[in-house]
Amino acid sequence: MADLVRRHYDAVYRFCARRVGAEAAKDVVQETFLAAQAALHKFRGDSSFEVWLFGIAHNQCRRVLRRSVRARTCSSAWRDCPDGGEASWIDRHVLLEALRGLSSEHTEVVLLHEVEGLTYEEAARVLGIPAGTVKSRLHQAFQKLQRALRAKGVVR
Repeated sequence: MADLVRRHYDAVYRFCARRVGAEAAKDVVQETFLAAQAALHKFRGDSSFEVWLFGIAHNQCRRVLRRSVRARTCSSAWRDCPDGGEASWIDRHVLLEALRGLSSEHTEVVLLHEVEGLTYEEAARVLGIPAGTVKSRLHQAFQKLQRALRAKGVVR
């Protein structure tokens, strides 16, 4: 198990930090690996091991967020976004404001697909929903983001 932790710790930590913040992520990652160790016998190889871990981490993050008294914001989700390049044409603060307007379901699919780089099927496994629902939520999220950015005069 120690080798699996070494190989996947950074990815699971980033995944959790985008959802619960950097401080809380340390504990959530630890809980994720403990839960994974207890459930390792259930891993069937239907997905990559990392996607399976993301599913466990997702559930651990949801548990922490349900107990959290502060509202979750998605500002930490884009913390690692590099300055310049493709993302530079939209002001980060305007984008963050638009992202905060999304429901948690829409935010999750955007994070999983666009930030984590998971396929529709992998995101569906993590969330425990059909891939078609992931596609639908992602489409709706992009429509909402586009409307919000249009209202700010950022896109036409």
